[in-house]
Amino acid sequence: MAFAGIALTIIIAQILIQSHLNSQLSDSRIINVAGFQRAYSQKLTKEVLLIKDLFPEKNIDHVVQKMKETLDSWKSRHVGLQMGSEELTLPKETNEGVLQLFNQVEPYHTAMVTAAEKIVELHQQKKLLTDQLAELTTTILKNEDGFLQIMDHIVNEYDSRSKEKLESLKRKEYLLLIISILILLLEIILIFRPLSLQIRKTIFNLMESRLQSENQAKETERLFLEKEKSLKDLQELNFVIDNASLFASARQDGSIVFMSKKFLQLLGLEASDLKRPLSEVLTTEEGQQQYLKEILKNNRKNFIRTEEIKITTEKGNEYWLDVSIVPMHQSSQQQSVLILCSDITERKENALKVEQLTQQNFEERMQQKKLQASQIVEGQEEERKRIAKDIHDGIGQMLTALRFNIESIDVGNQTKTAEKIEYLKALTADLIKGVRTATFNLTPPELSDHGIFPALHKMTNELSKLTGKNILFENKTEDYIRFDSLAETNIYRVTQEAVNNAIKYAEANYILVTIDYKNQILSVVIDDDGKGFNTDIMKSLPTNQSEGGMGLFFMKERISYINGRLFIHSEPGKGTRVTINYKTEQKELVV
Repeated sequence: MAFAGIALTIIIAQILIQSHLNSQLSDSRIINVAGFQRAYSQKLTKEVLLIKDLFPEKNIDHVVQKMKETLDSWKSRHVGLQMGSEELTLPKETNEGVLQLFNQVEPYHTAMVTAAEKIVELHQQKKLLTDQLAELTTTILKNEDGFLQIMDHIVNEYDSRSKEKLESLKRKEYLLLIISILILLLEIILIFRPLSLQIRKTIFNLMESRLQSENQAKETERLFLEKEKSLKDLQELNFVIDNASLFASARQDGSIVFMSKKFLQLLGLEASDLKRPLSEVLTTEEGQQQYLKEILKNNRKNFIRTEEIKITTEKGNEYWLDVSIVPMHQSSQQQSVLILCSDITERKENALKVEQLTQQNFEERMQQKKLQASQIVEGQEEERKRIAKDIHDGIGQMLTALRFNIESIDVGNQTKTAEKIEYLKALTADLIKGVRTATFNLTPPELSDHGIFPALHKMTNELSKLTGKNILFENKTEDYIRFDSLAETNIYRVTQEAVNNAIKYAEANYILVTIDYKNQILSVVIDDDGKGFNTDIMKSLPTNQSEGGMGLFFMKERISYINGRLFIHSEPGKGTRVTINYKTEQKELVV
């Protein structure tokens, strides 16, 4: 009955709350719509004033259309608040006080609606005049204030009515709460308190007995688990030692006490073969046996000794063991030792292989260095021959001709003397040009004085004049930058070699040298429209079979020397592109 009373009060409270919530939703909707009526009246007034300001100079169609929509919404909500509306979810108003207030506001509402509808009608008929618009606007403004004041009273009336319902619900809730509390107090005094005392006493006795039983069971279980764990640990340790480790123990005289299964398998022995001393069991070679005897005999101090020992089994297999000898029973006179071993045969074999490979790699590198050195010397000799040939065939012949012409001058014959002097001037100019060309090919002064950019520019101009080819230079950098002198020299020589190859071997008519510097990478690209070549065939040829091969070899060596990268792309009949990339560090730049 007590629980039923509490449940009944809860059900009644929920019914009242749900009923009030439904009523509150309806009241909230009514208050919201009533409040919007004030806003609609003000919106209608603003739109009429806007029409008055715009008319007749500007088009007011869109403003009139908005006012018409406002007017329709305003009228429908005004009727819905009184008569009810399913569309607006508004109930029919039955309160006499509210209905009287609607009767009071009706004249103002009607006057404003009539004036607004008149404006819309006249505008649609194109009969709206300024005087009429002013008069109708005055009517709306005159009635707006009265409408707003009475609508305030209506909204306040709705709010007061909602508050009264809420206060009534609160009073009913308080009454139901008091009844529930009284019922709970009676239950506590008459039922729960006596029952709780009896249950507490019974539970206390049961808990005491249970704790005693649990303590005894835990102690028994703890002892059992400790025993099981010790036994399991010993079994696991014995299994690991016996099957996974190279382990043995020996007495002071060298006789074997125990040897693991894995050790026996490695040595190819049975348990019956362990009657011999440990040194004889481990190896069949006499020298190794003697060494093991010395180790076991001298290992009587209190420290662990580690040795790498080579043994030979009875089957002739050779193994390398990493042996650790651990003294035992140090306090007694009968001392014995533990021998822990690791099979390091594979490691020793791998170390030997690594040593052999290292030696072989060293010899191959030395052979390669010798080959490269011979190729470099050969290249230097070829360069010296070329320079000597240029000087002998060019400058030497011109000097000889200059000497013969000077010796053949006859001062008495002025006409021939004048002709020879003119010829000597031309020959001298050619001689100067040849000397400059040879000097430029050896070491251009622009490279050391101004850097890689002016040097490449000067080289392309000079070669274009000397060969008659279209050799162009394009600089895509914005700043004047200097790099490490060694890098500049090698990049210049590789670019010079690439351009000379395009002239001599590719038979190119158009050569473009482009230089750029972005993201700390200096890039030099040499493009030509020559006959090209197959790069795969070029890679397969030895460097000493052609001058071109030697040139490519020296180009790669120079770029590799400065930690740069060289790319060569060519196809027969489609020209060649040589790309040089050199990554710089910020500290080596001079701007």
